[in-house]
Amino acid sequence: MGVWLENHDEPGALADSIDELSIIAVNFRKFTDGRGYSSARLLRERYGYKYDLRAVRDVLFDQLQFMKRCGFDSSALRADKGIKLAAHCLNLFRQAYQASIDTNGPLFRRRTS
Repeated sequence: MGVWLENHDEPGALADSIDELSIIAVNFRKFTDGRGYSSARLLRERYGYKYDLRAVRDVLFDQLQFMKRCGFDSSALRADKGIKLAAHCLNLFRQAYQASIDTNGPLFRRRTS
């Protein structure tokens, strides 16, 4: 079972049933609206969601790596975008400065350890 979460919906509303959901789709109505990134972080870090978190609707190439860092597992690209370039965009940067879902600490701490 899965749910469609609008960018203005509160992720905490799913807290009681979070372990029963095999997929949560977060709708990006416009690529300029960043609330979906916050929803992804909250779902992963605060509510412990462990299954497929998917970004849907107005998803562009340059957002993919940032979505991955916020906790998204998959994306449904806009219809006018090709999958081959998407795979390349996911690996544009080898290192990130900030800590995130996919990185334990900031770069300066990772370099000294």
